[in-house]
Amino acid sequence: MKRPIKTIGFDADDTLWHNENLFEEHHRKYCELLSRFHDAETVEQTLFQTEMNNLADYGYGIKSFTLSSIETAIALTDGAVSSDELRQILDYGKAMLRQPVELLPEVAETIQTLAKRRRLILITKGDLRDQERKIANSGLGSSFEHAQVVSEKDIETYRRVLRKTNTDIDSFLMVGNSLKSDILPILELGGRGVYIPYRLTWEHERVSEPPQESERFFKLESIKQLPDLLDSIS
Repeated sequence: MKRPIKTIGFDADDTLWHNENLFEEHHRKYCELLSRFHDAETVEQTLFQTEMNNLADYGYGIKSFTLSSIETAIALTDGAVSSDELRQILDYGKAMLRQPVELLPEVAETIQTLAKRRRLILITKGDLRDQERKIANSGLGSSFEHAQVVSEKDIETYRRVLRKTNTDIDSFLMVGNSLKSDILPILELGGRGVYIPYRLTWEHERVSEPPQESERFFKLESIKQLPDLLDSIS
């Protein structure tokens, strides 16, 4: 029998606050910028492949995305992209880094409620400086006993974080918007996961076969449903 939930882990981007919408807007401007060279589908596909090729070197986040955007622009235009256009791409990236943190609906109230009843930890991947900025500006930081920014979310990373925070997988629940990064590794470790989809999903985070809902995997429409779910599985 599973032990009661004592610790809840939360993803940050697109689980607690908006993030992917910033990339959506960048893509729109970027495709428009390069429209005299290629159609939007070609630009999007080439940019994604460049991002995948650069993941091992750059990791995740806005800075790595901006570098891949510049590289893609040079490649797609055979070097004909102008310095002014490259500067615009840099400006797009800087604007994304300066965006205020916008919490998703009901997040602040739900986190405040859960922090009184459970131990909360934050596990997010991406650029360290940007993630720390968002955590600090979110107003949620004090609700989390521990916040960890990681370069990847896989089984070994979760093992390390759980060990570092003295968390037992049998009493742990992970909440996130990515099946690939937030849920599947935890299920493989024997823990429990709650999937709360965001309206946008980056291609790299999509999975072909989502898990079936069970006693260890749950899907919610909104984070505000989480306290009631915890009551029902406790």
